[in-house]
Amino acid sequence: MNAAIVTVGDELLVGDTENTNATWLCGRLTARGVTVRRVTVVPDEVAEIARVVNEYHAEYDTVIVTGGLGPTHDDVTMEAVAAAFGRDLAANEQAAEWLAERGYSADNLTAETTHLPADCRPLANETGVAPGAVVESVYVLPGVPTEMKSMFESIADEFEGTPTHTVTVDVDEPESALLDRFAALQESFDVSVGSYPGESVRVKITATIPEEAERAAEWVRERSELVGADRVDRGEER
Repeated sequence: MNAAIVTVGDELLVGDTENTNATWLCGRLTARGVTVRRVTVVPDEVAEIARVVNEYHAEYDTVIVTGGLGPTHDDVTMEAVAAAFGRDLAANEQAAEWLAERGYSADNLTAETTHLPADCRPLANETGVAPGAVVESVYVLPGVPTEMKSMFESIADEFEGTPTHTVTVDVDEPESALLDRFAALQESFDVSVGSYPGESVRVKITATIPEEAERAAEWVRERSELVGADRVDRGEER
């Protein structure tokens, strides 16, 4: 499964708020074997959100949109997702019933709180007010991190892919000196390789078969100057 994440909010684009939702979602999706192909931040604008959602829906297996849900003037995500699919916003009885069960009456909320894209599948917000929605393969979640995480966990089983195994090796050499070894490594093993320089170079080796990742890591260790006394993360399931 390939996924795209769209995070909505002017506050993200101007740097007022750190985009922790995208980082958290990438980690959770990767752990479930889903490949995240895009992470995009868009402003609180209906046309821009709709354009990106429409494009990503056509290209990827699933799209997760976070942020811009609620009753305020800049909460336009539901309207935008509806527009991306050529649908209207409509009062959703199931969402209204959920809120009524939690003690919210129509007098407590603006009418638009339970207006969702027509014919969507509503998602209950167990830790907040604004409901989420599923429109075909597009999942719309709140932007408040606690609400987003809770709602995602309620649907996590709907995101499945091929689990991978990752091993890291800390190499005490310049990254430029490792280029030939990286090329040979990928020719010899069915793995993907990432390198992340800092005080040392962290070489990240990922494969769908754990044994293949371990063999590739050992190949690197045997041909490289390692940090300390072979200080290596021996790998973890992803």
